[in-house]
Amino acid sequence: MTTAPLRRPLRNLGWLLGGRGINALFSLVYLALATRNLGLADFGRFSLIVVMAQAVAGLVSFSAWQMVVRWGAEPGEAGPAAGFATALDLVSVPAGGLIAGLAGWAAPYWLPLPLDLRATALGLCLAALVAIRSTPTGMLRLHDRYDLAAAAEAALPATRAVGAVLATIFLPTIAGFVLAWGAAELASAALYWHFAWRIEPLRRADISLVRLPRRHPELWRFVWATSLSRSLAVGSKQVLVLLVGAAGGPVLAGGFRVAAQLGQALIQLGEALSRAVYPELVREAARAGDLARRVALLALATGAIAVAGAALAGERLLHIVAGRGFGFVHGAMVLLVLAGSVELIATSADALLVARGRAWRVFVMRAVPLVAALALLPAMTLRFGLIGAASCVLLASAGSAAGLAYSAVSR
Repeated sequence: MTTAPLRRPLRNLGWLLGGRGINALFSLVYLALATRNLGLADFGRFSLIVVMAQAVAGLVSFSAWQMVVRWGAEPGEAGPAAGFATALDLVSVPAGGLIAGLAGWAAPYWLPLPLDLRATALGLCLAALVAIRSTPTGMLRLHDRYDLAAAAEAALPATRAVGAVLATIFLPTIAGFVLAWGAAELASAALYWHFAWRIEPLRRADISLVRLPRRHPELWRFVWATSLSRSLAVGSKQVLVLLVGAAGGPVLAGGFRVAAQLGQALIQLGEALSRAVYPELVREAARAGDLARRVALLALATGAIAVAGAALAGERLLHIVAGRGFGFVHGAMVLLVLAGSVELIATSADALLVARGRAWRVFVMRAVPLVAALALLPAMTLRFGLIGAASCVLLASAGSAAGLAYSAVSR
């Protein structure tokens, strides 16, 4: 029988995984249409534009949802915490806009992208910035409204799938599929904010970068630590794809992107576990260690099943979804699924350390292996192709997981 401390996070996890399952289903539709309409090389160029936009948004945005959950749980602080997080988002957009402008303008000079795609890349970067939705995510999770978060999240893949169908009919080009991607990001963000404002209406007086930190001097330290860790976890994975494209060309970039879909699905499952468990770790500090161990065992079983499935049925799945032209990425896909499984197991240690106020330790444990992987990636890609690039991802994941696990059990 499930013990009481585990019931609420498992219920929340159910909502999160329901949203992820819908996401995966619609993503397959989008992926199938994009790969078949664009072909190997153009799908690679499309992938480079998408991951560049994701990298820009991931690198400049704050991990506001964790701050909202931690400080918003205190009496009378839900509104101020949401207002502080909103102020962070408002700062991120103009700062990210400058980076997006530079990245979009310079993209053809270091990535295999033609000059006529410069405006397309810039437009998607800006859309990704406007669609930052960490704050409303935290507001919904603070109030345990994972059902509403799942509905808002489902709008993202559903809109992408509809957009992909429209692009196939009316504009089967890179620009057409990028337009569908950007519209989906904006639709999902709008729904997140709509639900969040219904649950926790924001007052203009709460939108401030100074009021909440005056009462909680440790707030900025927490925000910087969690945000840098998130930027590493999100932005760096996109940087890996960009480096593969820069070193190996659009075909390898497209192949790596397809191979990463299943691995990314596992990483999203890990994020779902972390987001479902983190509020409970904050509320039940005395039982946090036991809860984290149980989640780690659940993650271990899930990861093992996923790796076995990728090894046995991954090639057939690639043929069905992306077409036989992408069969060459199967070996890399298995390695990326293995990396995703390692990340999945490490998420409970990550959430436990953050709940204990050791967010900077998480950042260090993720940064060191990642820097090593990024340094190795160009040479590994040139020598071993996608297998070499995927091996670098696995190296970074394994190093981070080992460091996080050690930190979680040490005092």
